[in-house]
Amino acid sequence: MEVETVLAPVDGSEEAMTAVEYALAVADRYRAGVHALYVLSERAATAAEAGDVAADTVARRGEQVMASVRALADERDVPVDHSSAYGFSRRRLAQHPGSVILDVAESLRADFVVVPREPVTGHPDAVIEKAAEYVLAHASQPVLSV
Repeated sequence: MEVETVLAPVDGSEEAMTAVEYALAVADRYRAGVHALYVLSERAATAAEAGDVAADTVARRGEQVMASVRALADERDVPVDHSSAYGFSRRRLAQHPGSVILDVAESLRADFVVVPREPVTGHPDAVIEKAAEYVLAHASQPVLSV
């Protein structure tokens, strides 16, 4: 199997960061890169869309999460890039974390996806693990759920 890009969706939860560690291990094994996708929770996306939270506050939180990802990647000397996406939208009802992850996987032509496993921790900003089952069921690339 050839792997060039491993997609690791993150939301700042411990479970997502554990999944990042696995994504980095897969990337290290195949000499691939990792793309970390910061997915905003419904609460954060709704607040940002409504203007209740400043865009720089959302960006700052995303940068904090990505700094943690980069620190882990540096330990393994794995190249990492990143992007952010709203996991939910009031304007697009079909947009949810699972569809966002799969859309990004397709647009990046990711060869592998690593997501945290359910059950849900109950943390209000933990959105990735809620999408695990959807990603496992609908992904066109191999998925590791940890």
